[in-house]
Amino acid sequence: MASLSSLASYSPACSFNSRPNIITMGRRRTSGFRCSLPSSTLPMSAQFDLKTYWTTLIKEINHKLDEAIPVQYPHQIYEAMRYSVLADGAKRAPPVMCVAACELFGGSRQAAFPTACALEMVHAASLIHDDLPCMDDDPSRRGLPSNHTVFGVDMAILAGDALFPLGFRHIVSHTPTDLVPETRLLKVIAEIARAVGSTGMAAGQFIDLEGGPNAVDFVQEKKFGEMGECSAVCGGLLAGATDEEIQRLRMYGRSVGVLYQVISDVLEAKLESSGKSDKDEGKKKKGKSYVGVYGVEKAISVAEDLRAQAKKALDGLEKYGERVVPLYSFVDYAADRGFSIDH
Repeated sequence: MASLSSLASYSPACSFNSRPNIITMGRRRTSGFRCSLPSSTLPMSAQFDLKTYWTTLIKEINHKLDEAIPVQYPHQIYEAMRYSVLADGAKRAPPVMCVAACELFGGSRQAAFPTACALEMVHAASLIHDDLPCMDDDPSRRGLPSNHTVFGVDMAILAGDALFPLGFRHIVSHTPTDLVPETRLLKVIAEIARAVGSTGMAAGQFIDLEGGPNAVDFVQEKKFGEMGECSAVCGGLLAGATDEEIQRLRMYGRSVGVLYQVISDVLEAKLESSGKSDKDEGKKKKGKSYVGVYGVEKAISVAEDLRAQAKKALDGLEKYGERVVPLYSFVDYAADRGFSIDH
């Protein structure tokens, strides 16, 4: 797997006149891409096996998602829903982050799983709609034909429309009320609604289509940061985290979400430069990324700041001991891609 230090050797000409907003928010510029874990957690981090943790959760989440979306009448809508939600290659990052955040504050997996599944339904719905010809016009997703390519545009729209409310319903109907008070569930539902709505992911897609001032910052934060923020925050809300802890999860999740996408764009640029990219020219030219606007070298600098910012957000949570290590480890995975998720 490529490391960020090796990616830095690729640096086409670029122009960069201002720092992206998400990077300069409340912190000084960092000089390196070093791990900022508190020293007390470094030994635990070295022993923690993120791949095993992640793949174990994927198996449990996949089983629960399969149960949550049985095929019934009208069959074709459910088949289209299942096609995207249960697709091979899905890393389940939103639900895994939700579970990890819930466990950080002493919550159980059984309390988190319904919301974790709902987050994956919402995530899948957003991807179905993003891929549509009138949006990003992407014929493939995770190496497979996009939903509309297989089922048609009309059925893809309906599948996405059905997945959004199914997620909310799943939270209400499957979360054990003896583990999570209803007041917390209301906050979780409100958080997901905020993240996907007109001030969240939908706003990011609008600016991605229409453009505007500081478009790249806005698009990256809304299209990619919102899902990470929402996932981490929902886990904390389920477990009863304090308001100050929720704010830390917001900054953490948003930073990790954008970091993951920035590095994905850098890796794609490397493939393009070597002639190995499988993306068509139309897809390459569409969308707003730090790589596309500022170049690979500056995008890597952005990623350095995001990595430090995500870990800084966790600095006040070291009192929870080794339960915080999975969240630290997600940051390093987003930056370094040290292993592949096989399931």
